[in-house]
Amino acid sequence: MSYRLVVTEKPSVAQSIAKVLKVRNRKEGYLEGNGYFITWCVGHLVGLADAKEYNEKYEKWDLKDLPILPDPWKQAVNPGKLKQFHTVKALMSRPDVDVIICATDAGREGELIFRNVYHYAGCRIPFVRLWISSMEDSAISEGFHSLQPSQNYDALYQSALARSHADWLVGINATRLYTCRYHTLLRIGRVQTPVLAMLTDRAEQIEHFQKTPYWNVHLTAEGLTVHREKIQRENEAEELAAKCRNQDLKIISVEKKQKSTPPPRLYDLTSLQRDANRYFGYTAQQTLDAVQSLYEKKLCTYPRTDSQYLTEDIRDTVQDLIRICAQLGLFPSSTGFVPDIDRCINSKKVSDHHALLPTREIYTADLSTMSEQEANILLQIAMRLLCSTAPAHMYEETLIIAECAEETFSCKGKTVLSNGWKMIEADFRKKAGKSMKIEEAEPFSSLPPVSENQELHNVSPEISRHFTSPPKPYTEDTLLSAMENAGKEDFDKDTEKKGLGTPATRAGIIESLVSSGYVNRKGKNLIPTTEGKNLISVVPVPFKSPSMTADWENALLQIEKGTLSADTFIAGITQMVRDLITSTPSPTAEQLRLFPSSVKTKDSVGFCPWCGSAVYDGKSGYYCSNKECRFCLWKKNKFLENLKQPMTKKLAQELLKKGRIHSKKLYSQRTGKMFEADLVLTRTVDRDGNPASGIQLNFGRSVRK
Repeated sequence: MSYRLVVTEKPSVAQSIAKVLKVRNRKEGYLEGNGYFITWCVGHLVGLADAKEYNEKYEKWDLKDLPILPDPWKQAVNPGKLKQFHTVKALMSRPDVDVIICATDAGREGELIFRNVYHYAGCRIPFVRLWISSMEDSAISEGFHSLQPSQNYDALYQSALARSHADWLVGINATRLYTCRYHTLLRIGRVQTPVLAMLTDRAEQIEHFQKTPYWNVHLTAEGLTVHREKIQRENEAEELAAKCRNQDLKIISVEKKQKSTPPPRLYDLTSLQRDANRYFGYTAQQTLDAVQSLYEKKLCTYPRTDSQYLTEDIRDTVQDLIRICAQLGLFPSSTGFVPDIDRCINSKKVSDHHALLPTREIYTADLSTMSEQEANILLQIAMRLLCSTAPAHMYEETLIIAECAEETFSCKGKTVLSNGWKMIEADFRKKAGKSMKIEEAEPFSSLPPVSENQELHNVSPEISRHFTSPPKPYTEDTLLSAMENAGKEDFDKDTEKKGLGTPATRAGIIESLVSSGYVNRKGKNLIPTTEGKNLISVVPVPFKSPSMTADWENALLQIEKGTLSADTFIAGITQMVRDLITSTPSPTAEQLRLFPSSVKTKDSVGFCPWCGSAVYDGKSGYYCSNKECRFCLWKKNKFLENLKQPMTKKLAQELLKKGRIHSKKLYSQRTGKMFEADLVLTRTVDRDGNPASGIQLNFGRSVRK
């Protein structure tokens, strides 16, 4: 009997597929039955090998070994997952398996997870691809009836592999370079570092912001208040208020316009994470974890999507989903309109997966059995489906221009004509209740009825003082937006994808910055730490440039689409790494002081006057910690011995700190008497022409009695 081997990413997905395929026999690390073996990878079973696997010398971090440029690349099994790897490999090696089905997540990383295992196991059995956007039974069944050739996803794999190689090259080389230079662990990443630079730039803008005052003048007459805003001088505001006091206010014009706020688009992962941060204060990772769990419970479609549109072929399914969501009783306002599905359909704007949707399973889902995060996120996805197909929010905006004492003032007011989709959002807010972290929007202000040329009497003026505001710190909402749009101005308008990272990776990037100690969370705000700011201050521009890294992300997309060679992309990354290694200068003393762990050791006596590195107290002398620097103050110094002045630790510290020290007890071999003078640190050359440190006498200072 022959078998088909199904390889999934997680055990829970394997269980869902097993249910549809009627595979019921549980084994150690896999399921068996009905002509199938179903196993799982538990995430990345196989990844790129560590540097030391290429050469034992790389186990020790040393500047002279950089750059490390693997050729060919090596892979290794995750040490904590060896048992499961051997299970998968054994199944891939069975003679009765004639076809393998790749059923990992339908995206870049899922493709990499499977193929890394497939290649490392030395498997030669043909494989096909299961590509689905939902874990519903019907979607799984349909997917197995339309399995795709593996060749259709070769370019996707090349893109994923190029991404992993680029991250390894930058991470290993740059991190080792800066860690060795500064004698403290400095983590540098291809995407992580530019994101940290964005946070640091914003923090500096806030720190150096100089607030300036301005004044507004408000005139009130017969229930109407009009304004003149942002007057730069207080005396001007006072003069204007005095000029208008007890005068008449003439209405010059009353302009009314009907306006609308269109329904929002459906969610992709990034917009879901942004709104979840605004609504509930959830981090991007918390939202991703919740929506991934919902996906595995068959309650929503594939979460790591970057599209906010749907394809034409699921129109009927979406119509049914809208009906189901409206019948839940959670959104009473959704039952009074005919949904406009056309607004959400654009097959040209859907790449691998359509926008996030709830599934039909939501109708029988018990929200009380879910975590609060899962329940809120599921409701949020359902709410957005209803909102996106609901009527626009309609309102009337009124602009009044008035004149007083030959000066012009104005005011605006809004009146809601039709709440439209915002009524459904209000239902969602009510249902979420105490979980909601943001207040209701400010109500529209209505204005009293007035007409052109009407005069209002006895004006009462008021002056209010205000200050210009600094930029706001990034929240996960606004940082995700900034990451999504990074480098946007550098791309053509037709560029399909822009930004730093992908929807699937942005949450992990933020978490990495927090866990590395480079960013702190303060409420919703993301604040770079001193360590994070200091790191950015010493990293060269290319490695912290959002636009350049966004360009790399776009290149990965081009590889995915088959329009760019992965080798070309990696060649560019490799050259950048080479340039970094050869062009990065030794740190200055000022730069070294930014990283206390690089100088706060028990043997540190100061900073090298030649390169700025820490100087240590060694057995034979006080030597520079930078192995490329030859500076040393030898403890056995013949010149000082003749002066009967030992090279003490205190003397070394003073010479390193000031470059000179005044001594009153120097011995003259010529006269046999003691004298005083300055000992001055100099730079000389030895017999071989190499730089060497020296000490000279200087009598320029006035002799102290």
